[in-house]
Amino acid sequence: MQKSKLWTKDFLAVSLTSFFVFVIFYMLTVTLPLFATDELHASKQSLGLIVTIFLVSGIVFRPLAGKWMTTLGQKKVLLIGVFIFLIGSILYMNIHSLSALLLLRVLHGIGFGMSTTATGAIVANVIPEQRKGEGMGYYATFMNLAMVVGPFVGLTLTNTLSHTAVFTVAVVSSVLAVLCSLVLRVPDVQASSATNEIQPAKGLAAFFEYRSLPISVAGLVVAFSYASVISFVSMYAKEMGFTQASSFFFVVYAVCLLASRPFTGKWFDQYGENSVVYPSILSLAIGIFLLSQATTSWVFLLAGALIGLGFGTITSSFQSIAVKKASPHRRGVATATFFVFFDSGMGLGSFLLGILSTAAGYKGMYVFCSIVALLAIAVYLVLHGRKSQKQRIISQNESLGK
Repeated sequence: MQKSKLWTKDFLAVSLTSFFVFVIFYMLTVTLPLFATDELHASKQSLGLIVTIFLVSGIVFRPLAGKWMTTLGQKKVLLIGVFIFLIGSILYMNIHSLSALLLLRVLHGIGFGMSTTATGAIVANVIPEQRKGEGMGYYATFMNLAMVVGPFVGLTLTNTLSHTAVFTVAVVSSVLAVLCSLVLRVPDVQASSATNEIQPAKGLAAFFEYRSLPISVAGLVVAFSYASVISFVSMYAKEMGFTQASSFFFVVYAVCLLASRPFTGKWFDQYGENSVVYPSILSLAIGIFLLSQATTSWVFLLAGALIGLGFGTITSSFQSIAVKKASPHRRGVATATFFVFFDSGMGLGSFLLGILSTAAGYKGMYVFCSIVALLAIAVYLVLHGRKSQKQRIISQNESLGK
């Protein structure tokens, strides 16, 4: 049987929109702590707030964006989000105090929360059902590439030119995100007309997809441990004397992720979620632990390889599980639910781990986060893994006519 087409213009447009938004997110996440200390003379304890406040504002608006997509439509919510994100990117050019930076991070977080919730919902409706795992994997690859391009460009520009150059790239990327959003054709799915539900969801159900909560909680734990990497790896590298290697940390991350991507998405569809998720979480835990033990650039980059292989695969797998649990018209809400928990883990991690790093140092913080990553295996097993395995056995038995 011929496969449905995956690589359409709309799939590319929504994936590129996500890419440009996440390039800015990751670029600023690793460079703003340096900007805050170099230019604004911020204290070490306050650096975690730069990420936390951004993510909190996004978290607040994600459920709203999910609900608005069922009434205003997915593309309208996306356009509002990317335009807010563009305005925020422009305003970084005129920041001269930590308080002004934190206030701007609130605005920028709103645009980020709305736009990424919309792209996650849109791509779930664009991808053919029988290629969901593979399609979500490739969509996540664009985000993973942003995770490489953003930090690499940001740290390179910071080390060779200036913070102004970083903010200029942020503006250009925001404009490209807007342009990709404008050419995107979205098959809006309205709750009132495209579903057989008796009535629209009310109360908290209008903002959260309960069927996606278990995997979202597991995502929170994973994101908490990964916050140690995205928020503090640039400062850790500077402290350890790995300044040059820090620019290539996410390049190695990407190479390993991209090398695995053609296989992991198909394994997800063919052999089930557990076959991909368990090894990925273990890879993340080992990578973070190696980061804590790094005394040479070689070990530092090896940690990046394992973290990239693990975290990049986990993100796409968990998001795919979250949207598969929801009916088509609820995929926007399911996406919002997943990212509310995921961003909560990232934001909470950035704040609390900033405090922990002050008390125990970066090495101690990374040892702790490797343990948290291992804990995510148990959380996933209890909340989703066992049920997924049982369902797969039942499906196999039915297909064999038993």
